[in-house]
Amino acid sequence: MNFQDTVSHARHLLASNVRRLRKAWGVSQEKLALEAGLHRSYVAHVEAENRNVSLDNIERLAKALGVQVGDLFNDIDE
Repeated sequence: MNFQDTVSHARHLLASNVRRLRKAWGVSQEKLALEAGLHRSYVAHVEAENRNVSLDNIERLAKALGVQVGDLFNDIDE
């Protein structure tokens, strides 16, 4: 796997896990954004794999979802 594939894979895992955890909680993108101190459209872009998310915002999302940062990068298919 080359560098670009690794970045794309990480972005895909983050997006998939944020979406999965948010839906498991039964909250909207707007509610998650509010809890994380982010804008709703930002969360939508994260879930659509359209954002290069900063570490600070990854931490905010993890905290709002009640998980560790590493949990957002787990491959649930493993």
